[in-house]
Amino acid sequence: MKKVLLIGKMNAVLKDLHTFLTDYYQIQLCSEALDVVEGMVKIVQPDLALVSLVGEPDRKTAIMTYLTEDCAPLPVVTIGTEEERAHFLKYYQSGRVEHLIRPVDNRVVLQTLRSRLGERAEAAEEIETNTAAKRVLVVDDNAALLRIVKSMLEDAYEVMIVNSGAKAMAAIGKKRPDVILLDYEMPVCDGRQTLEMIRADEEFKDIPVIFLTGVDDREHIEAVLNLKPMGYLLKPPTRIKLHNAIEQALAGGEKR
Repeated sequence: MKKVLLIGKMNAVLKDLHTFLTDYYQIQLCSEALDVVEGMVKIVQPDLALVSLVGEPDRKTAIMTYLTEDCAPLPVVTIGTEEERAHFLKYYQSGRVEHLIRPVDNRVVLQTLRSRLGERAEAAEEIETNTAAKRVLVVDDNAALLRIVKSMLEDAYEVMIVNSGAKAMAAIGKKRPDVILLDYEMPVCDGRQTLEMIRADEEFKDIPVIFLTGVDDREHIEAVLNLKPMGYLLKPPTRIKLHNAIEQALAGGEKR
């Protein structure tokens, strides 16, 4: 069983994550004091370090410097808000450090650890949830993006892809998806019109819809949010953000 060093200030969220991950890894809890981290790395010899960014940035800076400069090639995964991540941008440039935006579902954390430890192929089989059985419909008129998103999701979900709103409605009728990723900007029948058709159908109106949009300006985003989707993602989406958004939608998270 591989060893993960879980570093950070202990709180309810970290305790819950620790309990969840102990079914898959040997987890060693560690405080955010640098000397303690150094000692634990030497004793435990972890395969990966998982760092919570909650707390004082100065303490985490010393820890991140030690993990990335003195512990190479140890993979590092951090968990925190975008604001917390902003203090440590230089550490993500090498590609050895990956960030998860909180709040993040424990299953997404596990999938990320699997990937960083080279265990990605086993993730769908060993995660003791029904996540792998969940069906995601991706709707976008860009064929390249469809392929990319499908590749990001197919290790954990059943993925269907279509390139138009009309085909989306036909696909929904054949196999009801658990979540829909819907392109907001499409010709003929755009995302808004497709969403209206979904909501007009009594059987499908409660399927959570996450918009994909390539336009990042305030007026455009406000127009998207006014439709009250479960969420929205800017293109091109990252694998982590896709999984986070889908897990929040499956859990019935608040609309963003």
